[in-house]
Amino acid sequence: MAPPLLSFRVTLPPFLRPTRTAKPTPIRSSSSASPPMDPHPKPRVVVCGGGVIGVCTAYFLAKNGAVVTLVEKSSVACAASGKAGGFLALDWCDGGPLESLARASFNLHRSLAHELDGPASYGYRPLNTLSLTVTESQTSKPHSGKSDLPDWVDGPGRSPRTIGTTATTAQVHPQLFCRTLISKAIEDYGVQVVIGNLEEVGVVEGRVDSVVLEGGRAINSDAVVLALGPWCGKFELLSSLFRVYGLKAHSIVLRPKEPEAITPHALFLSYYPAQGGKPLDPEVYPRPTGEVYICGMSSEAEIPDNPEEIVGNPESIEALKRVASSVSSHLREGEAEVKAEQACFLPCTDDGSPVIGELPGIKGCYVATGHNCWGILNGPATGAAMSELVLDGQASIVDLSRFSPARFVTLAKNGLRR
Repeated sequence: MAPPLLSFRVTLPPFLRPTRTAKPTPIRSSSSASPPMDPHPKPRVVVCGGGVIGVCTAYFLAKNGAVVTLVEKSSVACAASGKAGGFLALDWCDGGPLESLARASFNLHRSLAHELDGPASYGYRPLNTLSLTVTESQTSKPHSGKSDLPDWVDGPGRSPRTIGTTATTAQVHPQLFCRTLISKAIEDYGVQVVIGNLEEVGVVEGRVDSVVLEGGRAINSDAVVLALGPWCGKFELLSSLFRVYGLKAHSIVLRPKEPEAITPHALFLSYYPAQGGKPLDPEVYPRPTGEVYICGMSSEAEIPDNPEEIVGNPESIEALKRVASSVSSHLREGEAEVKAEQACFLPCTDDGSPVIGELPGIKGCYVATGHNCWGILNGPATGAAMSELVLDGQASIVDLSRFSPARFVTLAKNGLRR
């Protein structure tokens, strides 16, 4: 039996709403009265990028005492952090470089959900996760009703296997998560959000002293965190050191006529198209709102300058609709309303690991990017670790040494950098 459906009502302040202008618009203004000099002034940190990594970093920095300005070109969570699936896994990165980061972040998601009322605010919930094989059929015959698949998965699915339980897998609505977190950071910890386009990082004698926006506005700072996602690859200060490229991923959001029939089971598919060829690996995530999110069809592509201009490829969107129809009669045309057809760019690196740390040779200049498909999962621990690194000089929640941008300097010296 499916759990009760949730309805999320979020009133968005202007800085959270999409905009096609890049005019810097501070959401708060300082008092005209000059405060007394503080003998121990709080560090001023500018975080560039309003996706999940930037939002989490701004949140933990401000919570731990920094004066934080978040600079975002368009609107908070307007790109991949608003269009991702929001799937969380405790142990799926075990045995690889992301193991400690993923485990710490999964647990931090649980803590944040308790602190911020995640189930009601942004759809946080544990869920079971299955893998199964689906072969697309022209006739779309329902399965025989075997008990090893949820009732709503009534397409030609076979070989189901449990790959996650409510103890090891969970989900959030990523856009609502980001917006809940940044609202908390503003209201409780004084974060300012500025809509503007990053032009350059000001550096004096090898140390960061400001961030300059398009149009000439300068924001004085003691440190800057560049969390620009795939757009890091378009910022010369970073692209001269390492490559970040965009993996274009497509998704659709459906709302079935009978949403109460959809139980909280995430599905990872091996999908064989009717016309043959290599199997696809789409993913299906029911949400507590009654919507169902389906994603897949990823490939490297050129990233547009404006995140608002990203649109999906029609062939990929149609392929996802066929996946939906094959998985469940509840998700077929006429039985489900299409709420969104979209695409986003996942930030990827050549060695498959994120880049998190201080840039070599520039004191106070930090980067956090390259999280690929695990950005929503690893956002909280990345933000908490960056806060510790910036404010304390070292991260304790996670060892960041293996993610340091300094690794690319070593490769370049050895002639191995692409």
